[in-house]
Amino acid sequence: MPQDLHIRDTRADTIRAMLLIAIPLAFAELGWMSMYVVDNIMVGHLPDSAVAIGAASVGGALFSAFAIGGIGLMSGLDTLISQAYGAKNLPEAHRLLASGLTLAAGLSLPMVGIILALTPVLGVLGVEPAIRVPAVGFLRILVWSMPVLLVYTAFRRYLQGIHYVRPVTFALVTSNLVNVLGNWLLIYGHWGAPALGIRGSALSTVIARIYLAAALVLAVRLRDPAALHDLRPDRDGIVALFRLGLPAALTIGFEVAVFNTTTALAATLNPVSLAAHTIALNAASVTFMVPLGISSAAAVSVGRALGAGDRRRAVDAGWTALRIAVVFEVAAALAFIVVPRQIAWAYTRDARVISLSVRLLAIAAFFQVFDGLQTVATGALRGMGDTRTPMTWNLVCYWVIGLPFGCWLCFVLHWGAVGLWDGLCLALVLTGTGLLWTWSASSKRIKDT
Repeated sequence: MPQDLHIRDTRADTIRAMLLIAIPLAFAELGWMSMYVVDNIMVGHLPDSAVAIGAASVGGALFSAFAIGGIGLMSGLDTLISQAYGAKNLPEAHRLLASGLTLAAGLSLPMVGIILALTPVLGVLGVEPAIRVPAVGFLRILVWSMPVLLVYTAFRRYLQGIHYVRPVTFALVTSNLVNVLGNWLLIYGHWGAPALGIRGSALSTVIARIYLAAALVLAVRLRDPAALHDLRPDRDGIVALFRLGLPAALTIGFEVAVFNTTTALAATLNPVSLAAHTIALNAASVTFMVPLGISSAAAVSVGRALGAGDRRRAVDAGWTALRIAVVFEVAAALAFIVVPRQIAWAYTRDARVISLSVRLLAIAAFFQVFDGLQTVATGALRGMGDTRTPMTWNLVCYWVIGLPFGCWLCFVLHWGAVGLWDGLCLALVLTGTGLLWTWSASSKRIKDT
């Protein structure tokens, strides 16, 4: 076979292998995010849609700031389990699962307590009482999904690490069906259920997440029962997991917290700005879920190849994941440009909210590719065991540059929510560019070693 044909075949094999794991994980991430989207759409059909959407958004933002940090703390399981699996060391993978579950158990109740203790912060930030009061009621129910969410995360990371991802997709898709039915019953009071409004949406999400965790426990039991027979945590495993996971958690935390901070800042403007911000953020978060799934695929593929001692395959896996993400994000940007009004209309019929949402979605279209690059590069670097560099880029670009710039545009130049989103856009452009350069340099170094 001529050499150029061999290279094309090898690249095609790499793309196929990446898609086999990336597509299910992307659907899984979409399933995760769609719970928030469905919740906002369904509460948006309550009598005062702007207030209902805003309250659910603010309550969800405070919860997710901690939940995603906890999830990020266990993201080191991607690296450690995939490398153990690549080295054909399943007992080590089992010990790491036990370590992850131990960490989840230790985090759950303290995080619940901290979230509940922080609800007065919404008043300090100036969130209007019309939004703050229902947001706190929503949050006081939603917070009890934290323990099962972290248990789900540990089992999901294990399944990803051993390259068995179909159950993750199945569980998230079906849990969304549970959530939709629960919302229909508990928000509006159908079939004799109490009409709880946005609190019903929170209760439905708790129920759906209990189902989600149970589904993955069953999947592990059916696929690898030995993993559940000897759940003895290993001290060294917990230390290694914490060492890798803490920078990853801070990376995710910096990004999520800056978006949540802009949500709180938008809440100080007016209900229309907050509702439009929520709609645009939901849309951008949905498209973000696909590169986030690809990022997980990159992490476990790079980690597995390094565990097997195949450095060239590790590098090829990272670059392949980046290319796939760019193709998707270009398509997402086109959707935000072509059908922004239709996206906003799915949430509300308020013409003022729709008009501002269209402007914010245009900004989201501009940063799509950069968002995909920074997300997937972070995953590829995590597969190599580097979680500190993405943390540094996120801290500087979001908090030192992007958020202050957005606040200046919003409150000094009076650009409102558009100014906040321009600051986010600048941060994403810088982060995406910087992490792409970091991955390029790191991949060249490990390939030449």
